[in-house]
Amino acid sequence: MVNTFLAHDLLWGMTPAQLPADAPLWAIQSLGSGQPVVVRRALSAPGQVAVGVRGPLREQRYATVMSVDSIQRRVTPEEICHASIDRDLPALRALSQLRAMLDASGWIWGISGSAGFELASGVEALHERSDLDLILRTPQPLDREQAREWVRIFDTCACQVDMQLQTPLGAVALREWASPARRVLLKNAREACLVIDPWNPQEQAA
Repeated sequence: MVNTFLAHDLLWGMTPAQLPADAPLWAIQSLGSGQPVVVRRALSAPGQVAVGVRGPLREQRYATVMSVDSIQRRVTPEEICHASIDRDLPALRALSQLRAMLDASGWIWGISGSAGFELASGVEALHERSDLDLILRTPQPLDREQAREWVRIFDTCACQVDMQLQTPLGAVALREWASPARRVLLKNAREACLVIDPWNPQEQAA
């Protein structure tokens, strides 16, 4: 098993017995049904990975850790960018609208959030008001004008579309990077901080 996990990866193999004693009933039920957990952006001890358990309601999110030895399967957001399910929902219509553009962009992209969870697991997580959450692997800088053009395209879609740019230093929201703001919020496992350039460690002063 690869020992490097990224935020939004889905992991199978965690059982209710591995939850803390004070875990909510819905989290126990979610794992009992065989659902995956979602890797979250947080520090963890060696041999463990920080994860979140999803419940059926939006507010049902439980942060915990999973033993790396328990992992049976891993699915990354980019592995499901061409997965499909037979449901007619705004988020899935938006995904169909954007796939060709994202494929042609030259960047590696993937699906996270409720859409990614449902496409990877088959567990119904989307509804009529669901957003479409995307990620873009950006080891090199994405031009801010290109970011603004993408936001314009996203705003023509059937639902709210949000994208996180995954830089080597952490994640920044595409909409923030497309804004006129001089500094943007960069989030990584250690902190969230305002930076001038999410790709340049020398430009991280708030």
